[in-house]
Formats: sequence, C-alpha cells, structure tokens
Amino acid sequence: MTATPEPNPDELNGDDAAFPADAGEGPDLRPVTGDVVDEDGAERAVRSLLMALGADLGAPGLVDTPGRVARAYADMLRPPAFELTTFPNDEGYDELVVARDIPFYSLCQHHLLPFVGVAHVGYLPGDRILGLSKLARVVELFSRDLQVQERLTRQVADWLDRNLRPRGVGVVMEAEHSCMTLRGARAWGSKTLTSALLGAIREDARTRQEFLALSGVQRPGG
Repeated sequence: MTATPEPNPDELNGDDAAFPADAGEGPDLRPVTGDVVDEDGAERAVRSLLMALGADLGAPGLVDTPGRVARAYADMLRPPAFELTTFPNDEGYDELVVARDIPFYSLCQHHLLPFVGVAHVGYLPGDRILGLSKLARVVELFSRDLQVQERLTRQVADWLDRNLRPRGVGVVMEAEHSCMTLRGARAWGSKTLTSALLGAIREDARTRQEFLALSGVQRPGG
C-alpha cells in the first residue's frame, strides 16, 4: 500500500497532545494514511470463495459472513492516519532511543494468513527527535498490508531513515506466522526474527551491540 497525505494530528506520547513539526523544517514531514479498500468488491469475492469451498451461504451462521470477512480484512489492511511529529534536538541528545515490544500484526501475502509479533525500533538522533508514539505508528503503517516480514522490517527502517535523517536506525521484528503454524510445517510456537540496521547502528560494532542489548535480542554466542 502507498501512503498518501492527509492531515490528522495524533497523540505524542501516551495521551499527550501532539505538536506539529516546525513548518519548512525537516525532510518530507508529511502526514500519511492508508489506501481505500473496496469493501463491496471484497464481500462479493468472499461470497464466491465460500461457495467454491462448498459452504452453505444460506445457513444462519454464514448469511452475514461475507460482509464480516470483508470488513475484517479492510480493517487489517487500513492503517490509521497520523502526523509525523518531530522536535528540534536542542539538547544535543546523542544516545540511542529505543522503543521495544511494539505489538503488530500483518497478513502474509502468500496465504492471507496473519503473522503476529513485536517490533523493537531505535534510532540515533541527528538534528531532530521523534514523538515516541510515532515509532509504533510507523510500524503500524507498513504492517497493515499484504506483507513478508523481511520487507516489512526494511520498510520501517528506510522510512525512518528517509523522514527523520538520524545518524542510525535499527529495527528488529519477531513474529509467529500462521502460514507456518497452522499449515505446512505446523511448527507451533516458532518465531521468525528479522533485522534492518542502518547508519551508525550498522557500522559501529559497539552501537550495534548496545541496540541489540536494549532490544532484548540475544547476540549469537551471547
């Protein structure tokens, strides 16, 4: 899905009110939102699918199922809009900022089954710092899509790098995939970990180690 501009200020940290970024400052500080889903078309498609699977759409429990499924998928594929809120780094803060255990869910593009997990997102500030809730919002923006975890991880990192221009970005995602636990290998409880490290978090071994430690990700051999 492609993000499109639409003003809609959101909270900063927790329930605090957001403050807009200074006009004309910072790279591409635009509000973002998800695409529109054709729920009527999706409902017709679900109806056809259920019929092909031999379901009796006249049964009391299935009469409204096509509409419910269409609305459920529309909700899962429609990220809420948010305003990218940044602030000048007046204090010159130069240590890692990490938000860990950000819950997310997405849909596997191969089977349309969900994968669910947590994201650990951090950055080394440059000239600006980010409203902390926006780290979770960026994860949500890209997870509400037909995805593979590898691409999702990289999209979050690239988006923060492009829009915030920090000195480094780190993203680690851990998720359980229904397409692997409910079918195929049926590997119950298995989790997939992916990472995307940019700038100083990738290039400097001590900074990389600190980010992984703060994220709770055990280093190989650690």
